Amino acid sequence: MTLWRRHPLLASLFALALLLTLFFAGRFTAQVIYWSDPARQEQDVEGWMTLRYVARSWQIAPRDLYAAAGLPAPVRGRPMTLEQLAEDRGIPLPALIAEIEASIARLRAAPQPEGTPAP
Repeated sequence: MTLWRRHPLLASLFALALLLTLFFAGRFTAQVIYWSDPARQEQDVEGWMTLRYVARSWQIAPRDLYAAAGLPAPVRGRPMTLEQLAEDRGIPLPALIAEIEASIARLRAAPQPEGTPAP
């Protein structure tokens, strides 16, 4: 308690840093547990998914999948589902899913740069 009275600013900053550390550690742990589940790996592409979700499931960099599928990168904070992307492009959802699956196959077949682990 004397530390709090003698150095209230430092103690407050330390408490804030500790809370932020715990928050990000918890978030990291939750993501590791979620994506480590085998049911989340290489899921069938469905309309409710975002392209980033598909990329994470297939262990592909999201920017690579966006580029390979010929889709614009999402506006920060506003990810669109595949259904929304298909509607926005004016194409049927199955056609967009087929394009994405073909892009995944191309990215997986492409040679990996030296020192990069294969997916």
